[in-house]
Amino acid sequence: MRLVAAAALAAAAPVAHAHGSAWTGDSGQGPIWLSQALFAVAWFSYALGAVRRAPATVRRALFHGGMLVAGLALFGPFDDWAGSSTAWHMVQHMLLIVVVAPALVLARPLAQWRAAWGRAADPAWRALLRLARRPMACALLHAAAIWIWHAPAPYMAAVQHNGWHVLEHASFWFTGWLFWWAVLRPGRKAVLQAALALLFTVAHTGLLGALLTFARVPLYWSESRELWDQQLAGLVMWIPGGIVYLAAAAWAGYRWLDQRGPVPEALLQPHR
Repeated sequence: MRLVAAAALAAAAPVAHAHGSAWTGDSGQGPIWLSQALFAVAWFSYALGAVRRAPATVRRALFHGGMLVAGLALFGPFDDWAGSSTAWHMVQHMLLIVVVAPALVLARPLAQWRAAWGRAADPAWRALLRLARRPMACALLHAAAIWIWHAPAPYMAAVQHNGWHVLEHASFWFTGWLFWWAVLRPGRKAVLQAALALLFTVAHTGLLGALLTFARVPLYWSESRELWDQQLAGLVMWIPGGIVYLAAAAWAGYRWLDQRGPVPEALLQPHR
């Protein structure tokens, strides 16, 4: 518990304007304070629930590791660097989408949160889990969040205003969590849909990465944002993100083929 407390406090370190100090006394920092409070509540309630219902060691490590990365990305140095660099902003986004979200899905923290909160949130969990049974629907929802927030106007609004900044990251985390839940934990009938949803995500994120990489002018207007920085951001989305999605798609495809069973021996015999 002490380790969790220390990590949570370190992750909630001060951040600047939409990427800056949350402790300036400025009322505009309210969304940052709220996000830090919710982050701390989620982490500490998991720790409390883990005392009542102990998770497997690997799942515990995945949860705390994912939350530590999330804290560093949202409230630590990455957030400061993202304020003036499109590439660092993209690193921040990709950490939330392809590291934190799948780590929290694999950690399966719902049992610990339920042990801490009781059954009050059960209707919300059931609604989300019903949606997560539809991998392509979750992939489309996640795609909408990615493309909307990487359009120039919403992107710069998130850079300049705390409220939009918090909403941007919340939408990435929430839709990313739903997406990874749908594709990493599909039912037997949805395995092929999960593979197709992952391939769809590879394609559209690769397209967005290519647009940022090969654009001839900066799409995000700011004196501190140069074309090479935007191109590097496109490569961050295109290559590391694509590798993660392709690896997950290969795993889902393998599960689908394995689920179908061996090819009947009669089909392997040569025709006479």
